[in-house]
Amino acid sequence: MPQKPLVTDAPIPGPGAPTAEALQAEILERLIYSVGKDPVVARPHDWLEATILAVRDRVMDRWMESSRETWRTSKKRVYYLSLEFLIGRLMRDAISNIGLMEPVRQALKNLKVDLGDLINLEPDAALGNGGLGRLAACFLESMSTLKIPAYGYGIRYVHGLFRQEMSEGWQVELPEDWLAHGNPWEFERRESAYEIGFGGHVEPVTDPDGTVRQEWRPNDHLLAVAYDTPIVGWRGARVNTLRLWSAQPIDPILLDKFNSGDHIGALEESARAGAITRVLYPADSTAAGQELRLRQEFFFSSASLQDIVRRHLQHYGDLGSLPDKVAIQLNDTHPAISIAEMMRILVDLNGLKWAEAWRLTRGTFGYTNHTLLPEALESWPVSLMERLLPRHMQIIYQINADVLAEARQRARFSDAQIASVSLIDEHGGRRVRMGQLAFVGSHSINGVSALHTELMKQTVFADLHKLYPERINNKTNGITPRRWLMQCNPELTRLIGDRIGPGFLDDINLLKGLDAHADDPTFQDQFAAVKFANKERLARLIKTRLNVTVSPDALFDVQIKRIHEYKRQLLNIIQAVAMYDEIRAHPERDFVPRVKVFAGKAAPGYWNAKLIIKLINDVAKVINNDPAVRGLLKVVFLPNYNVSLAEMIVPAADLSEQISTAGMEASGTGNMKFMANGAVTIGTMDGANVEMHKEVGADNIVIFGMSAEEVNEKRARGEVPRTAIDKSPRLKEALESVASGVFSPDDPNRYRDLIGGLYDHDWFMVARDFDAYEAAQERVNELWLDRKRWYGMAVRNTARVGFFSSDRTISQYAAEIWGVGEQQAS
Repeated sequence: MPQKPLVTDAPIPGPGAPTAEALQAEILERLIYSVGKDPVVARPHDWLEATILAVRDRVMDRWMESSRETWRTSKKRVYYLSLEFLIGRLMRDAISNIGLMEPVRQALKNLKVDLGDLINLEPDAALGNGGLGRLAACFLESMSTLKIPAYGYGIRYVHGLFRQEMSEGWQVELPEDWLAHGNPWEFERRESAYEIGFGGHVEPVTDPDGTVRQEWRPNDHLLAVAYDTPIVGWRGARVNTLRLWSAQPIDPILLDKFNSGDHIGALEESARAGAITRVLYPADSTAAGQELRLRQEFFFSSASLQDIVRRHLQHYGDLGSLPDKVAIQLNDTHPAISIAEMMRILVDLNGLKWAEAWRLTRGTFGYTNHTLLPEALESWPVSLMERLLPRHMQIIYQINADVLAEARQRARFSDAQIASVSLIDEHGGRRVRMGQLAFVGSHSINGVSALHTELMKQTVFADLHKLYPERINNKTNGITPRRWLMQCNPELTRLIGDRIGPGFLDDINLLKGLDAHADDPTFQDQFAAVKFANKERLARLIKTRLNVTVSPDALFDVQIKRIHEYKRQLLNIIQAVAMYDEIRAHPERDFVPRVKVFAGKAAPGYWNAKLIIKLINDVAKVINNDPAVRGLLKVVFLPNYNVSLAEMIVPAADLSEQISTAGMEASGTGNMKFMANGAVTIGTMDGANVEMHKEVGADNIVIFGMSAEEVNEKRARGEVPRTAIDKSPRLKEALESVASGVFSPDDPNRYRDLIGGLYDHDWFMVARDFDAYEAAQERVNELWLDRKRWYGMAVRNTARVGFFSSDRTISQYAAEIWGVGEQQAS
């Protein structure tokens, strides 16, 4: 039987969609004349490139018309600056968003090529780490969908984040070679190249009118060259641009050195430039690593601002209208140096007075804060900044003087408050606080969940909030339903469309119509059948990659995210050890079969995170091979977590682990992806879990653990965690087995310090939340055994996910921060 067309394959508005025959001819033409291959000898990568080029042709007219329309109407543009864009595979996204899935599938079938195979062959662009980069990608897609003129600005990493492999259970970092076969989506824009400087000195220069200005004279120069990628909105509503910068030397080879025999030294400038865009997040545990990371951040910030100001002047002729026509959003502190760089461009290069330049800068910038962790709020040694960016250090000092004068004179701040709001941290070596710089230089500072925003006001920016009480606002994160429901779970999308109609494809809030069907036994059976098929698919992947057999009948318990102590993968694996002990001790009991699925990368220099990965793999090895477990518990760690792997795991999850220490997760977006795909969340009242609890209702989510206030109280009291461990026999037994080497017979002391930390300080409340977590997991078991109750909860999670669409988030940014959108005059 022919497959029923996906409801996501509705044709785009306007002239009829091309036929499969027309697309077949276009793909063949591209294969022969662009790829240069005869169909008889073409390899899969050749067909992939030819298909992308044929689809790209269909996008080009919309892309150009989107740009023309913005120029014609003089609409305000949004510029989103992010060090990460985890865009994933683009071909399926584009084909789906312009409604060509079935014609392309049929065209390739006629050519004896499978579209699914090509989709899986496209590499994941290694341009991000986790939630921050995936959020930026969702936001770009939503801006295109909502017809907001926008550019994303980032770095074209050659290798990006590392490829993660396992060696005897340890994480090994290898280069992610995503550009090995080129990137057919991108266009190099050699005409959009900007000179970026580092180092040197600053000299005062007197202009003919007697004005004295500062002129930065760098001694190190390179070029930032633009590469543009189209970002297609839903139904091709608009195509915006992701502009990524590649660092290239001004002189690719120093011929005098080469001719004198120094063949390696002759390429020194090329190597220095190439290092900047080689790898995402170079380890900053060394002085050289810190300098490289700061170079990266200034490189892409300066290139982006030069491009923005050039475009604005080309269109409007003066800079006075900058805040009216330009909105720049800083995604975390990585591009915070943009505040000082914009002031340099306005004052030094364009002759504006300081006060006017500051008014324009502050009116143009917005800053999104993503963390309350002090180590994640970047700061740079003053000595490094003065050596690498001497003019910017002068500007930061001047901004700081103005801010501190205002704090002292207008707000009557105390010395302690002055120290708190200062852009220079004087404790333990003078450092420039980039979070403070982004805050004072922006008219809007937003958190990414309701709880996170309130905690910002009370903690990291408490005194700045007192000084500027109107600036902090909340914009709860969201995900694009196109990728995270319609594309990654087409069978569920089809089922929903059959039940409530296809309107939800254009208005995700219409998913609420599923509420009426949540307790319908027929719909529950259909919903469960889709989930089971997704679990079978994941089980096959686990077997292929890990040679571990798991049963799709088991409860799939999933925690996939960056490995970090505050995200508490350690709590999860310790509970698995406790469950293992219980299964062996009580073979007479009935247990709910579980598969615990982990995935995520640890930062190369983060020892405890890498040790937790090793522990998960060690525990998995013991449990999965113990016949006494009788298949009731399996533990798997899937390496090299990325967008494509998430698209396989998320639709298969029954239980979503969102168990961070309360008060430490800014928002989370994985929680929203699982919710959209009908997983039930077990979690703390942290980040966006708080709003999920409100949206889905207390009966449809499993909440446990301490609140953020209780965590802070226990930390403030200095309570000894050993007491909590002594009161919990199951926890104590699990910890002792891990610490004593039960799971690491080759090195019995491997986990002694990791577990010892739970006895000594337990900063992340793993031990003190364990009993509550265990009780919550028992609650999950009870719910799972009540099939009608479980799938009623699962359906309601999908039905009520509309609030967590990135379309809603971007609509709020547009109306409340940027002043853009449909309301703009045409």
